[in-house]
Amino acid sequence: MNRPLVAILSGAGISTDSGIPDYRGPNGLWRRDPGAEKLVTYEFYMGDPEIRRRSWQMRRKNRTLRAEPNAAHRAVAELEQSGTPVRVITQNVDGLHQLAGMPARKVLELHGTVRSFACTKCHTRGPMEDAIARVEAGEEDPPCLECGGILKSATVMFGERLDPVVLGEALSITKACTVFIAVGSSLQVQPAAGLAGVAADNGARLIIVNAEPTPYDDRADEIIREPIATALPTLLRRLSPDTAR
Repeated sequence: MNRPLVAILSGAGISTDSGIPDYRGPNGLWRRDPGAEKLVTYEFYMGDPEIRRRSWQMRRKNRTLRAEPNAAHRAVAELEQSGTPVRVITQNVDGLHQLAGMPARKVLELHGTVRSFACTKCHTRGPMEDAIARVEAGEEDPPCLECGGILKSATVMFGERLDPVVLGEALSITKACTVFIAVGSSLQVQPAAGLAGVAADNGARLIIVNAEPTPYDDRADEIIREPIATALPTLLRRLSPDTAR
């Protein structure tokens, strides 16, 4: 018997127990410091050297590169390792699913990754640690070493479009899955949030694991409000072909 495909859409909430703050929650970054949003907005970033300097300082102090996977990330990897077909569609840029053991080819990073830098001109990429080392050595706004262009993290900033290829793969997985788990996502940012509705429309069992209500709660077959680091491992342990019908 073929096992059901489990698709997991993960948002910032899955990584808060790893020490990475979320953005839109009650204690989220945008509520504590609304001005911080400019630092990750493409128009401001490209047009204002001071914004770029502040952005590089933010990256230098960012705890994301030092974060470790938590029990929720590990539970997802363990489900995949058990033989259940699992695909992760993540709104996060922290790379913690891969560090927990999920094969990179089974993780779709909708918003890119903070673990690499990218040149906005020639599209050269490299490890973020290399760019941070240049900042710590005194370069406040390090240019691309290949072409002199502006460097940024290899993430999708506000004002940039998602990669249509990655988004297309996410849609295909969502339409094919039997179980769709939205975990730690406010389900407010489109088009990623709309995947929950696509899953429900295509007959998947929709499970939402999130502390706050979401716009898709009325479409869900199950809603879990418990802490993610304990609730998700418990949920994934009980997933089986019988419960996923």
